[in-house]
Amino acid sequence: MFKIRSLVTALVLAGSVSGAYALEALPTKAPEPADNPTTAEKVALGQMLYHDPRLSSTGTVSCASCHNTMLGGEDNRPNSMGVNGQTGGRSAPTVWNAAFNKVQFWDGRAASLEDQAAGPVTNPIEMGMKSWDDVVARLKTIEGYQEAFTKVFGENSISQENATKAIAAYERTLITPNSPYDKYVKGDKSALTEQQVRGLNKAAELGCTSCHSGPAFNGAGTYQKFPVNSNGYFEAQYKFKRDKGRAEVTNNPEDEHMWKVPTLRNVALTAPYFHNGSVDTLEKAVKLMGKLQLDKDLPDEDIEDIVAFLNGLTGQFPKQSMPTLPGTPGRVAK
Repeated sequence: MFKIRSLVTALVLAGSVSGAYALEALPTKAPEPADNPTTAEKVALGQMLYHDPRLSSTGTVSCASCHNTMLGGEDNRPNSMGVNGQTGGRSAPTVWNAAFNKVQFWDGRAASLEDQAAGPVTNPIEMGMKSWDDVVARLKTIEGYQEAFTKVFGENSISQENATKAIAAYERTLITPNSPYDKYVKGDKSALTEQQVRGLNKAAELGCTSCHSGPAFNGAGTYQKFPVNSNGYFEAQYKFKRDKGRAEVTNNPEDEHMWKVPTLRNVALTAPYFHNGSVDTLEKAVKLMGKLQLDKDLPDEDIEDIVAFLNGLTGQFPKQSMPTLPGTPGRVAK
């Protein structure tokens, strides 16, 4: 039997899915911290900051450059490109439904969306600003931001803390409910095809959902070792072990190759796969997970069924309108 951990009231279904499973739809509202309540004005400010390349040293890279909300919430690159054409060693995780992660980044080094929003801006490869003091000084030269921050946080309120709070508030609106899976959970038995139901059953039978649990299929903040089973052939191809994962943060050998469990929501849209973006198709990713995590050689028909089910996790994306950024008429923001 497979159980998805309860974050909201579970709906127990039987019949079309073999056995009885506690299945949950994705919530339509994300939890928010007490010190950063969501307001429309704050979300609007956060959306501007999220899309503004002036938060980078070269004025060319924004949060949206690597986490594109017009697509699957990342950039479909093996490794994201930052300032001056530099690339890092990891693939950008999706920002869609990131509000349901208990930790952020592949290695979990940020405990919240607010913490996460602060990191890339001063990363020398990503956005390249020398310090957040420089970011704040630049924002203060832009009259439109002075007005927007005052409206949300009060007079003289441009700061790292308030900027990251606004970005996080915007990111908490990036939720993709009403996938075929969600509709199925809510009682529409026709929402998933027979093949997708087979894939759901197979994923449960194999144990995939023991790690990819919860309404977001993200393990609710858990870490798992990847790969569990060593395979020289696949390692030579994909080089999964070159990155030590969470151990890069903790310096604890026991954390080597431990990773935050990523969401499976909209996974069909977020190729290439895994922390280093080394796998270009979902079919290959499922095959590799079977071998490296479960020590199973999955037959093609099982892979096809599981991939069909994963396509059923693509949700409805809230419409995104590009914000009008506050300008600096006749001069450059420095």
